[in-house]
Amino acid sequence: MHSSFDSIEQPIVRLQQVTKTIGRRTIIDGLTLDLPRAEVFGFLGPNGSGKTTTIRMMVGLMSLTKGDVLIEGHSIRTDYEQAIRHVGAIVENPEMYKYLTGFQNLLHFSRMVPGITRQRIDEVVELVGLKSRINDKVKTYSLGMRQRLGVAQAIMHKPTLLILDEPTNGLDPAGIRELRDYLRKLAKEEGITVFVSSHLLSEMELMCDRVAIIQAGKLIDVRSIRSDKPLGEESSQVLFEVDQPDKAVLLLAEHGAEREEDAALVRADRETIAQINASLVAAGIKVYGIRVLNKSLEDQFLEMTGGEQVV
Repeated sequence: MHSSFDSIEQPIVRLQQVTKTIGRRTIIDGLTLDLPRAEVFGFLGPNGSGKTTTIRMMVGLMSLTKGDVLIEGHSIRTDYEQAIRHVGAIVENPEMYKYLTGFQNLLHFSRMVPGITRQRIDEVVELVGLKSRINDKVKTYSLGMRQRLGVAQAIMHKPTLLILDEPTNGLDPAGIRELRDYLRKLAKEEGITVFVSSHLLSEMELMCDRVAIIQAGKLIDVRSIRSDKPLGEESSQVLFEVDQPDKAVLLLAEHGAEREEDAALVRADRETIAQINASLVAAGIKVYGIRVLNKSLEDQFLEMTGGEQVV
């Protein structure tokens, strides 16, 4: 029996050496990834990098050649029913009956899943902000509203994991922003882990807590984006503007300092920045400025994928 502390700490999803080969082509190559709880987790890669294939395997729409996916500790291969109970997903477009109202769509869907109450339907409608339009026909909805109705449908059975494949496709900036706000709210208020794939870098930067970058079926890196999560071990490139750069670089040799015009460049986390500053001042070096050089996700992505476009 897990203590509740264990279950909080355990990743909600574990992809273990997930591999998919079709014929001689390896589409997904030994993908291993843990998804933490109650975060918006981005899955980023160029078109054709294997995002949809991975998602289809995660929800059981496609078989795995090798490896396994564990959702809440249950294997998608050997214990599908138990694993998928925890999942809500929209792969490709949410399917809706356009001539029914939003409410009728949700009601129709709720009859297929045991235990969904009228109260829960009202709750999800409120959560995705469709209260004022839920009795209008879906054909009158904007694309963004349809996406939100899709999300409402996907979270009705209170999943702990919501998987969305390219949910911002075709949305205008206002629709993207709305969806982004709702997904962040779901992670915060309902404690749902949202796993969202996209090839839009700027979107991921605004929406996600963390991003896994995939290219040609291989995991390249996992990056933390939200600085409001104190990740003590996260170090950044920091520029110390000083009056005696040569002396500063010598003093900070143990931090691998480099000379950069009138400054010393080091890699340091927050605590180390304070210590370095104190030691510079103690050595009689004037510090005019301290700047953290954060690369945008776009720079990081292009650097890691070598700027390659896989279309």
